[in-house]
Amino acid sequence: QVQLVESGGGLVQAGGSLRLSCLASGRTFSRPGMGWFRQAPGEERKFVATINYSGTTAYYTDSVKGRFTISTDNDKNTLYLQMDSLKPEDSAVYYCAARSFGLPAASMASHDYGFWGQGTQVTVSS
Repeated sequence: QVQLVESGGGLVQAGGSLRLSCLASGRTFSRPGMGWFRQAPGEERKFVATINYSGTTAYYTDSVKGRFTISTDNDKNTLYLQMDSLKPEDSAVYYCAARSFGLPAASMASHDYGFWGQGTQVTVSS
């Protein structure tokens, strides 16, 4: 089992920045690819960004490219999402996730993830 705890969400004005963190514990000897997803009220959970375990490959949904950066610090068992130039449409609950079976590759598909955090709220005011 892998436990994931997100932090860093909050209220920010449009154009501002936030950095989300996701601390992993439990079976951290596995080396899974990691991802960030978000869910706005009344909508399905959607892919935001993913990174492989080694940190050499990352993918982003089109709407955040050039504004968000995903990264990992494996020594600290922590995943990050740096969010710059935030827009009101970025408002959502953000979830981090770890791939099932410790698979190290990045993935944009939510069904590839077996471990999820509890989520952290991000609200961007206009």
